[in-house]
Amino acid sequence: MAPRKPVRSKKAAKTKKPTKTPKAARTRKAQSRASTKPSGTRADGLTPRQKEILKLVSQGNTNRDIARRLEISVRTVEVHRFNLMRRLKVRNVAQLLRQALQQGFLPKNFAFK
Repeated sequence: MAPRKPVRSKKAAKTKKPTKTPKAARTRKAQSRASTKPSGTRADGLTPRQKEILKLVSQGNTNRDIARRLEISVRTVEVHRFNLMRRLKVRNVAQLLRQALQQGFLPKNFAFK
């Protein structure tokens, strides 16, 4: 005896399969997403606040000192430092300062200011 085909209900027969989006439309969507930047980012990749935090870190300030000076919470400073370190792909402050110098985020004579 041959196996039976499953019987489709009328409701299942009426529903349509979703159509695929044309390739051109998918490409346009991908391009528009790629071209938009999060608000506050600059062409060089650092926000003005991140540059400010980086400058204060380079002067030897602690998170608490930076928070007091900028009138923000210590946790906010920690998040900015973490984002800086992640963006520059480093693990500690020494590497952060070295990478910032190499990429031109700090002036060559930053230690003497």
